[in-house]
Amino acid sequence: MTVATAAAMVGMLAPAAAADPLPGGLGPCLGSECPSVWNDPNNGPVAGYDENINIYVGGDFLVREAAAEAEGKIVTLGRFDMDKRDGVSQIYNIGIVGVGSRVPPPNGSDYLSVGGTVSIADGERLIAEEGSNSGQVAHAGALTGTVNPTTAPRLDPDAVTPFTGLRPQLTEASQCYAYDGDEHRTATGTWERVGDTFTFTGDGSSAIQIFDVDADLTTAGGGNVGFTFNGIPAGATVLVNVYGDARTVATFMGTLPNAGLRERLLWNFPDATDLTLSGPAQFQGSVLVGQPTSTTTLSMSGTNGRFYTAGSLTHTSGASGGQEIHAYPFDGDLPTCGPDPTPTPTDPTPTPTDPTPTPTDPTPTPTDPTPTPTD
Repeated sequence: MTVATAAAMVGMLAPAAAADPLPGGLGPCLGSECPSVWNDPNNGPVAGYDENINIYVGGDFLVREAAAEAEGKIVTLGRFDMDKRDGVSQIYNIGIVGVGSRVPPPNGSDYLSVGGTVSIADGERLIAEEGSNSGQVAHAGALTGTVNPTTAPRLDPDAVTPFTGLRPQLTEASQCYAYDGDEHRTATGTWERVGDTFTFTGDGSSAIQIFDVDADLTTAGGGNVGFTFNGIPAGATVLVNVYGDARTVATFMGTLPNAGLRERLLWNFPDATDLTLSGPAQFQGSVLVGQPTSTTTLSMSGTNGRFYTAGSLTHTSGASGGQEIHAYPFDGDLPTCGPDPTPTPTDPTPTPTDPTPTPTDPTPTPTDPTPTPTD
């Protein structure tokens, strides 16, 4: 995969004073076959191909219950373990899926890269193909179970070597987006929860609209909520920092009325070690979970955006089934998170001058001490 960075243009807004893309080239669609338009989830023809990572898991990736599919390129540094419950579909699609953006990784590329073992339970199948499109499963550890096509698995001890450095970068970026030193990063907008609706109101002008949420994104009783965004100028990035060690998002979120916002919306969880994402949602925007010791349990009906966690991910379903992760890019600008530039060093030692003066002869010219004799 070509690793390249791509900073998005910020519409008609003045450029942000300090803004960068996600670290390591993550976020945008990469390659020469990216679509010009990203349609809502559909089952139409393939719309293009994307070389970039859509799902990054720093720990283990588990498939449970009746979860159905994960679109786009997937990297997990730990193990990939699929063990669904009896009585539901016993397949899990990766790379290319039945309903999604319809933008898979290129044909023949690695749909799934695994740093540990791959385990598919008896009677179940991991599928990396659809019609004339198919990919590979690169795994550093042992593989047990059935993968289709049967030519897809590839034992590779370096399967995730190019991607290991992304894990600490994501942790550092998540912290930087959320904190300025020890303090929460200054918000540019406000939010309120009324009944089952969260309303995020921006300042109408900032190129990066930042919201500070130190609460679960649920109703007061823990039920599902919807999200509305107001005061967001065209082309702005929206960064929602959700603080707290244990957090729940329960939503019936559907499409966004804000044109193009899905590709510029990032939900950032810098502190959570226990994160639950649930509800009958088509959850819009990308997700970043920063803690490497975290476990995210994802049972939303659908997510539409990049999904990056430094920790582990369990894709599950609860009582329902058919849960899907869809591939959509993140094209927004985010707060700059590099080290302060080092000034050009100057030599602290002044140019030496010769401290020794030109010597003079300390001995006077001698005179004859004997007087000239007289007669």
